[in-house]
Amino acid sequence: MLELHQFEASHYCEKVRLVLDYKRLSYETIEISPGLGQVELYRMSGQRQVPVLKDGDEIIPDSTAIARYLDTKYPDRPVIPADAKQKGLCLLMEAWADESIGLNARKAMIGAFNQHPNFRTALLPVSTPELVKNVVGSVPGDLLNLVGAGAGFGSNAVKQATDILRQDLESLCLILSTQPYLCGDTPTLADFSVAGLSMYLKFPSALYVDLPTGIGGKGVPGLADAPEFEAFWTWRDRLYQDFRNPRKGPTATAPSTGPVAIGID
Repeated sequence: MLELHQFEASHYCEKVRLVLDYKRLSYETIEISPGLGQVELYRMSGQRQVPVLKDGDEIIPDSTAIARYLDTKYPDRPVIPADAKQKGLCLLMEAWADESIGLNARKAMIGAFNQHPNFRTALLPVSTPELVKNVVGSVPGDLLNLVGAGAGFGSNAVKQATDILRQDLESLCLILSTQPYLCGDTPTLADFSVAGLSMYLKFPSALYVDLPTGIGGKGVPGLADAPEFEAFWTWRDRLYQDFRNPRKGPTATAPSTGPVAIGID
Protein backbone atom coordinates (compact mmCIF):
# COMPACT_ATOMS: atom_id res chain seq x y z
CA MET A 1 0.00 0.00 0.00
CA LEU A 2 1.08 3.58 -0.60
CA GLU A 3 2.51 5.30 2.47
CA LEU A 4 2.25 9.07 2.92
CA HIS A 5 4.78 10.29 5.46
CA GLN A 6 3.29 13.52 6.72
CA PHE A 7 2.34 16.07 9.31
CA GLU A 8 -1.43 15.95 9.65
CA ALA A 9 -1.74 19.74 9.89
CA SER A 10 0.59 20.52 6.97
CA HIS A 11 -1.26 22.20 4.12
CA TYR A 12 1.22 20.73 1.61
CA CYS A 13 0.34 17.26 2.92
CA GLU A 14 -3.34 18.11 2.58
CA LYS A 15 -2.72 18.96 -1.06
CA VAL A 16 -1.35 15.43 -1.62
CA ARG A 17 -4.18 13.80 0.34
CA LEU A 18 -6.69 15.54 -1.92
CA VAL A 19 -4.91 14.19 -5.00
CA LEU A 20 -4.76 10.65 -3.58
CA ASP A 21 -8.44 10.71 -2.69
CA TYR A 22 -9.43 12.10 -6.08
CA LYS A 23 -7.50 9.31 -7.81
CA ARG A 24 -9.22 6.79 -5.48
CA LEU A 25 -5.94 5.32 -4.32
CA SER A 26 -5.65 3.46 -1.03
CA TYR A 27 -2.92 4.81 1.22
CA GLU A 28 -1.76 4.85 4.80
CA THR A 29 -0.65 8.03 6.53
CA ILE A 30 2.47 7.84 8.68
CA GLU A 31 2.79 10.75 11.09
CA ILE A 32 6.33 12.08 11.43
CA SER A 33 7.39 13.27 14.88
CA PRO A 34 9.24 16.61 14.74
CA GLY A 35 12.91 16.13 15.54
CA LEU A 36 13.73 12.44 15.80
CA GLY A 37 11.11 11.47 13.24
CA GLN A 38 12.62 13.87 10.75
CA VAL A 39 16.01 12.21 11.21
CA GLU A 40 14.44 8.92 10.15
CA LEU A 41 12.73 10.69 7.26
CA TYR A 42 16.11 12.04 6.13
CA ARG A 43 17.58 8.55 6.15
CA MET A 44 14.74 7.37 3.97
CA SER A 45 14.37 10.29 1.55
CA GLY A 46 17.51 12.43 1.81
CA GLN A 47 15.62 15.43 3.20
CA ARG A 48 13.61 16.37 6.30
CA GLN A 49 10.46 17.93 4.90
CA VAL A 50 7.07 16.37 4.37
CA PRO A 51 5.20 15.13 2.44
CA VAL A 52 7.11 12.04 1.30
CA LEU A 53 5.38 9.23 -0.58
CA LYS A 54 6.64 5.65 -0.34
CA ASP A 55 5.44 3.25 -3.03
CA GLY A 56 7.26 -0.04 -2.61
CA ASP A 57 10.91 0.78 -3.27
CA GLU A 58 10.06 4.21 -4.71
CA ILE A 59 10.55 7.22 -2.42
CA ILE A 60 9.14 10.52 -3.68
CA PRO A 61 9.53 13.77 -1.68
CA ASP A 62 7.76 17.08 -2.48
CA SER A 63 4.05 17.52 -3.16
CA THR A 64 4.47 18.50 -6.83
CA ALA A 65 6.78 15.57 -7.56
CA ILE A 66 4.34 13.23 -5.81
CA ALA A 67 1.44 14.43 -7.99
CA ARG A 68 3.50 13.93 -11.16
CA TYR A 69 4.57 10.46 -10.02
CA LEU A 70 1.00 9.43 -9.23
CA ASP A 71 -0.21 10.50 -12.67
CA THR A 72 2.56 8.46 -14.31
CA LYS A 73 2.25 5.34 -12.15
CA TYR A 74 -1.51 5.46 -11.66
CA PRO A 75 -2.91 7.19 -14.76
CA ASP A 76 -6.62 6.74 -13.99
CA ARG A 77 -8.33 10.03 -13.12
CA PRO A 78 -5.32 12.19 -14.07
CA VAL A 79 -4.76 15.51 -12.31
CA ILE A 80 -2.42 16.94 -14.96
CA PRO A 81 -4.14 17.62 -18.32
CA ALA A 82 -2.86 16.01 -21.53
CA ASP A 83 -3.61 19.08 -23.67
CA ALA A 84 -0.44 21.21 -23.89
CA LYS A 85 -2.09 24.56 -23.14
CA GLN A 86 -4.18 23.19 -20.27
CA LYS A 87 -1.15 21.36 -18.85
CA GLY A 88 0.91 24.54 -18.92
CA LEU A 89 -1.86 26.52 -17.26
CA CYS A 90 -2.33 23.85 -14.60
CA LEU A 91 1.37 23.65 -13.72
CA LEU A 92 1.76 27.44 -13.66
CA MET A 93 -1.21 27.81 -11.33
CA GLU A 94 0.02 24.98 -9.11
CA ALA A 95 3.46 26.58 -8.79
CA TRP A 96 1.83 29.97 -8.04
CA ALA A 97 -0.33 28.40 -5.35
CA ASP A 98 2.71 26.81 -3.70
CA GLU A 99 4.60 30.09 -3.55
CA SER A 100 1.83 32.62 -2.96
CA ILE A 101 -0.94 30.88 -1.03
CA GLY A 102 1.29 28.27 0.59
CA LEU A 103 3.83 30.69 2.05
CA ASN A 104 1.59 33.67 2.77
CA ALA A 105 -1.19 31.62 4.37
CA ARG A 106 1.15 30.61 7.18
CA LYS A 107 1.98 34.24 7.95
CA ALA A 108 -1.67 35.29 7.85
CA MET A 109 -2.66 32.43 10.14
CA ILE A 110 0.05 33.27 12.68
CA GLY A 111 -1.06 36.90 12.57
CA ALA A 112 -4.63 35.81 13.30
CA PHE A 113 -3.44 33.73 16.25
CA ASN A 114 -1.66 36.78 17.63
CA GLN A 115 -4.63 39.14 17.35
CA HIS A 116 -7.66 36.88 17.89
CA PRO A 117 -7.64 34.92 21.19
CA ASN A 118 -10.60 32.69 20.24
CA PHE A 119 -8.81 31.51 17.11
CA ARG A 120 -5.61 30.96 19.10
CA THR A 121 -7.18 28.82 21.83
CA ALA A 122 -9.18 26.75 19.33
CA LEU A 123 -5.97 24.93 18.37
CA LEU A 124 -5.31 23.75 21.92
CA PRO A 125 -5.98 20.07 22.73
CA VAL A 126 -9.48 19.23 23.91
CA SER A 127 -8.10 18.13 27.29
CA THR A 128 -6.45 21.51 27.98
CA PRO A 129 -7.67 22.87 31.36
CA GLU A 130 -9.75 26.03 31.21
CA LEU A 131 -7.14 27.86 33.28
CA VAL A 132 -4.47 27.19 30.65
CA LYS A 133 -6.85 28.20 27.85
CA ASN A 134 -7.54 31.46 29.64
CA VAL A 135 -3.83 32.14 30.04
CA VAL A 136 -3.14 31.44 26.36
CA GLY A 137 -6.06 33.59 25.30
CA SER A 138 -5.02 36.47 27.52
CA VAL A 139 -1.46 36.84 26.18
CA PRO A 140 -1.31 40.35 24.66
CA GLY A 141 -1.27 40.36 20.87
CA ASP A 142 1.42 43.04 20.86
CA LEU A 143 3.74 40.73 22.79
CA LEU A 144 3.13 37.89 20.35
CA ASN A 145 3.75 40.26 17.45
CA LEU A 146 7.08 41.24 18.98
CA VAL A 147 8.10 37.60 19.32
CA GLY A 148 6.88 36.85 15.80
CA ALA A 149 8.82 39.74 14.29
CA GLY A 150 12.06 38.00 15.17
CA ALA A 151 11.00 34.99 13.13
CA GLY A 152 9.75 36.98 10.13
CA PHE A 153 6.12 37.00 11.27
CA GLY A 154 5.83 40.57 12.55
CA SER A 155 2.84 42.80 11.91
CA ASN A 156 4.26 44.27 8.70
CA ALA A 157 4.99 40.85 7.25
CA VAL A 158 1.52 39.63 8.21
CA LYS A 159 -0.17 42.68 6.66
CA GLN A 160 1.76 42.25 3.42
CA ALA A 161 0.90 38.55 3.30
CA THR A 162 -2.77 39.27 3.98
CA ASP A 163 -2.91 41.89 1.23
CA ILE A 164 -1.40 39.41 -1.24
CA LEU A 165 -3.90 36.74 -0.18
CA ARG A 166 -6.84 39.09 -0.64
CA GLN A 167 -5.71 39.65 -4.21
CA ASP A 168 -5.22 35.90 -4.67
CA LEU A 169 -8.74 35.14 -3.45
CA GLU A 170 -10.22 37.88 -5.60
CA SER A 171 -8.48 36.42 -8.66
CA LEU A 172 -9.71 32.92 -7.85
CA CYS A 173 -13.29 34.15 -7.43
CA LEU A 174 -13.14 35.84 -10.84
CA ILE A 175 -11.88 32.67 -12.53
CA LEU A 176 -14.46 30.48 -10.82
CA SER A 177 -17.30 32.82 -11.75
CA THR A 178 -17.12 31.56 -15.34
CA GLN A 179 -16.15 27.88 -14.98
CA PRO A 180 -16.47 25.07 -12.44
CA TYR A 181 -12.74 24.46 -11.99
CA LEU A 182 -9.62 26.57 -12.28
CA CYS A 183 -8.48 25.16 -15.62
CA GLY A 184 -11.86 24.39 -17.16
CA ASP A 185 -14.55 21.76 -16.82
CA THR A 186 -12.62 19.09 -14.91
CA PRO A 187 -10.59 19.24 -11.68
CA THR A 188 -6.80 19.29 -11.97
CA LEU A 189 -3.75 19.57 -9.77
CA ALA A 190 -4.32 23.34 -9.75
CA ASP A 191 -7.65 22.87 -7.95
CA PHE A 192 -6.31 20.45 -5.37
CA SER A 193 -3.28 22.64 -4.74
CA VAL A 194 -5.35 25.76 -4.14
CA ALA A 195 -7.89 23.89 -2.01
CA GLY A 196 -5.29 22.15 0.15
CA LEU A 197 -3.02 25.15 0.58
CA SER A 198 -5.94 27.36 1.63
CA MET A 199 -6.38 25.17 4.73
CA TYR A 200 -4.54 27.66 6.94
CA LEU A 201 -6.86 30.44 5.82
CA LYS A 202 -9.95 28.45 6.76
CA PHE A 203 -9.68 24.98 8.25
CA PRO A 204 -11.94 22.32 6.74
CA SER A 205 -14.29 20.40 8.96
CA ALA A 206 -12.72 17.82 11.26
CA LEU A 207 -14.29 15.10 9.12
CA TYR A 208 -11.33 15.43 6.76
CA VAL A 209 -8.31 16.44 8.85
CA ASP A 210 -7.40 15.32 12.37
CA LEU A 211 -7.48 18.71 14.08
CA PRO A 212 -8.52 19.69 17.61
CA THR A 213 -12.24 19.91 18.18
CA GLY A 214 -13.47 23.44 17.56
CA ILE A 215 -10.99 24.53 14.90
CA GLY A 216 -13.01 23.15 11.96
CA GLY A 217 -14.56 25.94 9.93
CA LYS A 218 -12.53 28.66 11.68
CA GLY A 219 -10.10 30.82 9.76
CA VAL A 220 -8.30 34.10 9.34
CA PRO A 221 -10.73 36.98 10.01
CA GLY A 222 -11.12 39.17 6.96
CA LEU A 223 -10.33 36.29 4.62
CA ALA A 224 -12.36 33.32 5.84
CA ASP A 225 -15.46 35.39 6.61
CA ALA A 226 -15.32 38.18 4.00
CA PRO A 227 -18.52 38.24 1.87
CA GLU A 228 -16.53 38.99 -1.29
CA PHE A 229 -14.71 35.65 -0.96
CA GLU A 230 -17.75 33.54 -0.10
CA ALA A 231 -17.84 32.09 -3.63
CA PHE A 232 -14.35 30.69 -3.20
CA TRP A 233 -15.09 28.99 0.11
CA THR A 234 -18.32 27.56 -1.28
CA TRP A 235 -16.32 26.17 -4.20
CA ARG A 236 -13.70 24.67 -1.88
CA ASP A 237 -16.35 23.07 0.34
CA ARG A 238 -17.94 21.50 -2.72
CA LEU A 239 -14.55 20.19 -3.90
CA TYR A 240 -14.07 18.53 -0.51
CA GLN A 241 -17.55 17.04 -0.56
CA ASP A 242 -17.07 15.65 -4.06
CA PHE A 243 -13.55 14.27 -3.83
CA ARG A 244 -12.06 14.21 -0.32
CA ASN A 245 -12.63 11.06 1.75
CA PRO A 246 -13.78 11.61 5.34
CA ARG A 247 -11.44 10.27 7.99
CA LYS A 248 -12.11 6.73 9.19
CA GLY A 249 -9.82 6.76 12.22
CA PRO A 250 -6.76 8.33 13.81
CA THR A 251 -3.62 8.87 11.78
CA ALA A 252 -1.02 6.18 12.39
CA THR A 253 1.27 7.09 15.33
CA ALA A 254 -0.36 10.54 15.69
CA PRO A 255 -1.80 11.71 19.03
CA SER A 256 -5.52 12.32 18.65
CA THR A 257 -5.73 15.37 20.91
CA GLY A 258 -2.92 17.57 19.57
CA PRO A 259 -1.31 19.92 19.95
CA VAL A 260 -1.03 20.47 16.21
CA ALA A 261 2.38 21.27 14.74
CA ILE A 262 2.11 23.79 11.95
CA GLY A 263 4.68 25.30 9.66
CA ILE A 264 6.77 22.36 8.44
CA ASP A 265 6.36 21.54 4.76
